[in-house]
Amino acid sequence: MAPVTPVDVHPVPPGTQAGTVAGVQPGTGSPARLVQNAAAHLFNARNSAGYTAEVLRGVKTVAARVSGCTRPFTGATPGELKRRVDGVDLGVPLGDTAAALEELEDVYLRDAVYFHDAKYAAHLNCPVVIPALVAEAVLSAVNSSMDTWDQSAGATMIERRLISWAAGRLGLGDSADGVFTSGGSQSNFQALLLARNQTVEWLKLDPEHDGLRLPSLLEKLRIFTSADSHFSIRKSAAMLGLGYDAVVSVRCGQDHRMDPEALAAELARARNDGLIPMAVVATAGTTDFGAIDPLDELAAAARGHGAWFHVDAAYGGGLMVSGRHRHLLDGVHRADSVTVDFHKTFFQPVSSSALLVRDAATLRHVTFHADYLNPAAAVDRPNQVDKSIQTTRRFDALKLWLTLRIMGADALGALFDEAIDLASGVGAVLASDPDFELAAPPQLSTLVFRYRPLRPDGRRLSEDAADRLNQDIRSAVFASGEAVVAGTTVAGRHYLKFTLLNAEAGVEDIQSIIELLRTTGASLLAAAEVSV
Repeated sequence: MAPVTPVDVHPVPPGTQAGTVAGVQPGTGSPARLVQNAAAHLFNARNSAGYTAEVLRGVKTVAARVSGCTRPFTGATPGELKRRVDGVDLGVPLGDTAAALEELEDVYLRDAVYFHDAKYAAHLNCPVVIPALVAEAVLSAVNSSMDTWDQSAGATMIERRLISWAAGRLGLGDSADGVFTSGGSQSNFQALLLARNQTVEWLKLDPEHDGLRLPSLLEKLRIFTSADSHFSIRKSAAMLGLGYDAVVSVRCGQDHRMDPEALAAELARARNDGLIPMAVVATAGTTDFGAIDPLDELAAAARGHGAWFHVDAAYGGGLMVSGRHRHLLDGVHRADSVTVDFHKTFFQPVSSSALLVRDAATLRHVTFHADYLNPAAAVDRPNQVDKSIQTTRRFDALKLWLTLRIMGADALGALFDEAIDLASGVGAVLASDPDFELAAPPQLSTLVFRYRPLRPDGRRLSEDAADRLNQDIRSAVFASGEAVVAGTTVAGRHYLKFTLLNAEAGVEDIQSIIELLRTTGASLLAAAEVSV
């Protein structure tokens, strides 16, 4: 059968009511004509040639934009972009991919934030590898849904093999399992859901707790995590009905790693107060400092109190393929569950995360059966929804699969090692610069620092003045589009932050950002003195 030819869609004549198609008033156009036009855009065997041409047009548009980028951002303001987007009449289709892509340049592509640029050094956004982009094209077109076998087939087996591969890299044992998720927050949430339900199950089997009603039991559950852990731990506790107060913040040392002695004291205090340690959450790569908690010692403390031990390795999980820094994850094999974000340190496009568990049986805590989807009787079918919070789910595992098959794990590890080395080199630069203060030596690929120059009288800029100045520096640099850096607080004070994940960036690239921060800060200080 010949490909369907799209019906021409002409601009709506002046004065025509918005919301018309091809200049025809709603309700008066031929339904057959509308269906014919729409069918020309469906991806199927008849339209495969058109699919190839149109997708290639989009790919070339993005490639041209990226190849022409000279900075990570243009400095466009929210108001400016809102006006452009609001100016698009969604009731009048353009009818042409070239025209739509040209419009997209104006409302998105030109002013997007480009993580591939060496002067993007803000958040945990990585430049992505091409094999994963190839996979994106494949998985989007085939559009497998990962909830049941009859929607995914081989995709299910690929995801399961990758889960087994990752669990093996982490040393979780032969009974391990897991599932891909949308990101670290969802992985952490599912881990704590499993921990909560497992704890309740254990307590119900314990004669000491017979007769406890569930609400009163939940009120006693506690989660222990470092003061520097990810916000999703507290958010998950709230969503699980435990409340923010269920999370006990454990003191960190000067290296921003959880203090095992402080954890032991908090666990003992909770027991003495009649509370129940539900979980200990260690972090392998804190968002600000890249700190990796002492996993072995924390695992022992958790085991001693019968608590679930979860490791949030959303950031540091990439160390499992590192050639030189794998030892930083020592002790992770003792975890009951581990979060890994492949869209951070495996250089994958968003989204691609996984929750891995030591004991596959614990995933039963998220299993629900529906007759129309995964009936309990269908024991011969490997339905991934049985272990997932999500139902409909993309085949994101394909991105990692093609990356491993084309590049290999060692190549990914080498990219992360380069980022870690870059942070070490930039850390030395900042530590020796009298105008900057480094909050802590780098541990992975992040650096927290601030501009706090010496005044003419030899004294440092005051803490309060440095707070205001560093916030203003970050805003001014972002508005310029020349670079993108992040910000955070340390002990209530405002700092700047580099997150370095670009293996092609060199120390000289980041030094140019440092100089931009310096000159911007000096200009702001001079302007403030003139205004005073």
